[in-house]
Amino acid sequence: MALLITNIKELLQVRDTPTEKLSGKEMATLPTLHNAWLLMQNGTITGYGTMDTCPADFSGEIIDATGKTVLPTWCDSHTHLVYAGNREQEFVDRINGLSYEEIANRGGGILNSAKRLNETHEDELYEQSRKRLEEVMQLGTGAIEIKSGYGLTVEGELKMLRVIKRLRQNYPVAIKATFLGAHAFPTEYKENHTAYIDLIINEMLPAIASEGLADYIDAFCETGYFSVAETERIMEAGKQYGLEAKIHVNQFTAIDGIAACIKHNALSVDHLEIVTDDDIEALKNSRTMPVALPTCSFFISIPYTPARLRLNAGLPLALATDYNPGTTPSGNMNLVVATACIKMKMTPKEAINAATINGAYAMGLSQTHGSITKGKAASVIITKPLKSYYELPYAFGSNLIDTVILNGQKI
Repeated sequence: MALLITNIKELLQVRDTPTEKLSGKEMATLPTLHNAWLLMQNGTITGYGTMDTCPADFSGEIIDATGKTVLPTWCDSHTHLVYAGNREQEFVDRINGLSYEEIANRGGGILNSAKRLNETHEDELYEQSRKRLEEVMQLGTGAIEIKSGYGLTVEGELKMLRVIKRLRQNYPVAIKATFLGAHAFPTEYKENHTAYIDLIINEMLPAIASEGLADYIDAFCETGYFSVAETERIMEAGKQYGLEAKIHVNQFTAIDGIAACIKHNALSVDHLEIVTDDDIEALKNSRTMPVALPTCSFFISIPYTPARLRLNAGLPLALATDYNPGTTPSGNMNLVVATACIKMKMTPKEAINAATINGAYAMGLSQTHGSITKGKAASVIITKPLKSYYELPYAFGSNLIDTVILNGQKI
C-alpha cells in the first residue's frame, strides 16, 4: 500500500542521516520541514520534501494535512502494560498519607499485582492487556517495551511474557519484551534472597530462553528490593542468554547502581529521580541511555528526574511512561512529553527528541523508529490543525491527534 501525505504544515524530526541518539545540546535541535510532503510505501518511509518537489504522478491514497503537524510515533521504552486488575485502593491510601514503601510493607504494591496476576487466566490477561495496547496506539505510540515482573513465579513470568508475545504477533506496533523477574522478592523468599535469585537464574531464564520470550533483562535495583550485588548477578545471568540489561535504578535512593549498570554495559537505566555527581560522571562516555518517567513522579508525588542537570552535562535522555497499575496507570506519551516540559523544564524540542529518537535507542530500535528517515517504519502521528507543535505540550489536557499510521496503515 502507498500513502502520500501532502501540505504538511510542519514535518518534524526529519533526519536524512540515521541518528542513533542525541545528547546534551544536540537535543535542542529538531529538524523540521514546512509545507511538506511524506511518502510511505510497503510499510516504510520512501520519500519526503517540500511541496514544490511533491510527486506529481502518485496513484495511491493521498491525505491532505493542511494546517497539521506530522511527526514520528512515540517510542515508549519503559512500560508494565501487561497486568491484572488495578490498584485503585492504593491510590486512595497514598492520598491518606501512606508512602510507597508503607503500602508495599503491608502487602500492597508489586506483591498485590503479583497475587492478582497469578490468579488470572492467560486469556483474560491478554484481553485486559490488549485493550491497553489499543488505547496507547490511538494516543500515538508506535513502539513500546513491555516488562514482565508481576508473576514472580516461573509460571507467572512465563504467562506474562507469552501474553507480550501474542500482542507482538497481533498488532502492528513494534514491541520489545523485558524479563523482570527481579521486580520484588515474593513473601516466601523475603529472608532468603539467594534462593529466589537462584530460581530466576536456574529455572526462569532457561524456560524463557527456550521459548524466545524476552529481548532484555531488568531488575529493581533499590533499597529494600534488589541490592547492587544482586542486580549485578542478574545482569550477568542475562548475558548468558543474550539479554541486555535495562535496569530500574535511583527511584528513591542512590546506591551506586548506575555505575554497576554501566560496568555491565546496560542499554538503559530508568527512573533516576535521585541522582548524584558520581552518577553523572559514570554516565558520561557510556552507551547507556538514562530514561526519565515523569508521570510516575506526577502520580506518586516524588521528585522529578533532574533533566537539565543531565543535558547540561552533555548526557542523552529518553522519556517513557512507566505504565503500570500502581505508580503510573497511564500510557499516554503526550502527557509524558507535556509533563517533561512543565515540571522538568525541558523544551518541546528536547522532549520530542527524548520521546522519539532517544526512546527508540533505549529499546534497540534506532534503525527502524524514532525519526522521519528513508527506510524507517512508516509510523507517524498526524495532529489536528495547530498553530505550532508547541501546542502539543502546551495544551496538555487535549487530545490533539487526528490520525495514527503504523507501518503505513491507518489505525
